[in-house]
Amino acid sequence: MAPTFTEEHEQLRATLRRFLADKAPSEAVRRSMESTDGHDPALWRRMADELGLLGLALPEEYGGLGGGPVELGLVLEELGRALLPSPYFATVALAGQALVVSGDERAKARWLPAIADGSLTGTLAWAEESGSWHVEDVRAEAVPDRGGTRDRVSGTKMFVVDGRSADLVLVVARTTTGPRLFAVEGTAPGVTRTRLETLDPTRRLARIDLDGAPAQAVGPEDADAAAGYLRRVTDLAAVALAAEQAGGAQACLDAAVAYARVRVQFGRPVGSFQAVKHKCADTLVKVEAARSAAYHALSVAAADPPEWRERAAAAAVAAVCCADAYTHAAKENIQIHGGIGCTWEHDAHLHLRRAKSSEQLLGSPAAHRRRLAGLVGISAPEATKGRARGNP
Repeated sequence: MAPTFTEEHEQLRATLRRFLADKAPSEAVRRSMESTDGHDPALWRRMADELGLLGLALPEEYGGLGGGPVELGLVLEELGRALLPSPYFATVALAGQALVVSGDERAKARWLPAIADGSLTGTLAWAEESGSWHVEDVRAEAVPDRGGTRDRVSGTKMFVVDGRSADLVLVVARTTTGPRLFAVEGTAPGVTRTRLETLDPTRRLARIDLDGAPAQAVGPEDADAAAGYLRRVTDLAAVALAAEQAGGAQACLDAAVAYARVRVQFGRPVGSFQAVKHKCADTLVKVEAARSAAYHALSVAAADPPEWRERAAAAAVAAVCCADAYTHAAKENIQIHGGIGCTWEHDAHLHLRRAKSSEQLLGSPAAHRRRLAGLVGISAPEATKGRARGNP
């Protein structure tokens, strides 16, 4: 299964690519990543007002344009190509999708319109000290306050994308009946946010400490329904990240091929040497496979099959293929560029930093492979009990 891209889809892709080439070239990316905000607020406003990107994948009744995972994937693929520092992934792909599929009309009515018009940023806080995205490893707790009108959340969340600046933080926490999702205002009492020094300067991560922070439960209350909901949230997040990685991998391939055509050594372009040809060809195969896996996963997510394992398997395959392809393409891009590819002034290292960071963001490729093995029945349940760091 792969999406059938319409003329409108291709127009969206072309428009966004031109917009990013004009408004977010390499120089602008570097200014944004070194700024206090970590992104360009003026560009964020234009993405909302001129292109409608923030509401593209949100329902029309909440101020969106009625798109879904396929449209979101197209946007993320282009943002990945441009390596744009932006809260888009955290706000729309993580928090936005989590709210859309929550079935919680009160929560959707309260926050989705503000996400759609660009006045609210959000994120999803799941992983903790272990880095695991497995729901059983969540240790943060939520308890009702004395009046019983709201909950109080305590615990520590790590590696939260744009967690230091997000207006809304969706926190996964344990209750007496099982894990649930809770909405916490970023500036609420009991919330302490600390920026983490990380490998990737184009994507800000944070540590969030919660000490009795006031929170509103989001999503189904029933334990089984809540577990299914959280599982769907992680699958949608993995697919969105895969689309972004596919775009980054393509950018690395394009840069490597372009340089191989113009760099002359021994009186001929380096791209004419067989070793360089093989590198480019092998990278092309990986990038095409990654794009196919991402597009398939986007289609499955959009179709929302009744059997959750179909969606989960597609997400796991996309996560593995796209992470591997991006890291491979980023490394080969540096190799083909030679010495200049290792300098701070060249963008090749920025893609490698993003590739390695994204590779671990929602669970490592090895963890996704283990999950896929369990989903298709080629590993015994006992084999999954000893989960490694980062297992989804």
